[in-house]
Amino acid sequence: MRTTVLTVAALAFLRIVVGMHFFLEGLAHLRDPEWSSVGFRRAAVGPLAEWYRSELPQTGDWNGTLGRVDGRDLAEAAEDWKRSVREGWEKALAAREKLVPLGPEQQAGTRDALAAAATALDDAVASWGEDLFDYRLQTGRLRAAEGLAASSQIPYARDRVAKQRRELAGRQAGWMREADAITDKLTADWNAALSREQAARIAALTPPSRLWQADRFVAWSLVTIGAALVVGFLVKFMAMGGVAFLASVVASQPFWITGAAPTYDQWVELAALLVIACMPVGGWSGLDYFLRSCCPWRRGRTTTEVRG
Repeated sequence: MRTTVLTVAALAFLRIVVGMHFFLEGLAHLRDPEWSSVGFRRAAVGPLAEWYRSELPQTGDWNGTLGRVDGRDLAEAAEDWKRSVREGWEKALAAREKLVPLGPEQQAGTRDALAAAATALDDAVASWGEDLFDYRLQTGRLRAAEGLAASSQIPYARDRVAKQRRELAGRQAGWMREADAITDKLTADWNAALSREQAARIAALTPPSRLWQADRFVAWSLVTIGAALVVGFLVKFMAMGGVAFLASVVASQPFWITGAAPTYDQWVELAALLVIACMPVGGWSGLDYFLRSCCPWRRGRTTTEVRG
């Protein structure tokens, strides 16, 4: 099978453009210390939504307290959630003290900071007031609506349920940001009480979160796939790696789920990568073409592959 020069040029251009997109996206993630897949995971819908959210950091046991419809009144559920947050802080402090023993003054300072954070958390929950009560009420109504057959069969009912789910998730995310800000301030106060050596030791010995590790894996994978496609190294393998990544993206927003975000761009790029992966390796494939020609076990082999 032989192809025209124009076909070879078009395939090479497609490979390089897609590779550059992957490379630049991955590089942007690595350069931005604030980048995280939290927003992507939280917005996931469909059958795999819970799996995508499984790595999300959670301040306290929200889903088991304020986010749970179990008949408890608001005050009891709020107190249970605040208790779960404080327990998380206590565990974090115990882990830090195992890494770096603190002196009496430092211990007193960390305890004062912990008490101040607990007070700030009480004030925050109190300020949510009626909004939190309404959230609990609407959550109960949503659970009841999700149990009705009409919610999955009638289009306008599906739209209404999806809209309500997004609204409640947005309200919860806002409260989580407030709680996270209190946690961040508490951590900063704890760090302020440490010496430079102690702070460096904690930073070096504290393991990164699983979410951070997953994010870095994704970013480096994008950079690797993109760079390899640009130069044409292991084109088929890297193209299928890109297909797997894009498949995970579109799976988070299934087009048949009401309220799913559009993923047209990802589908187009996925189709382009499939074309790149399925085409015979010829001169358009970059370094692979020259590496294959240098392999001793292929020198005497007659081939009808595409060559440009």
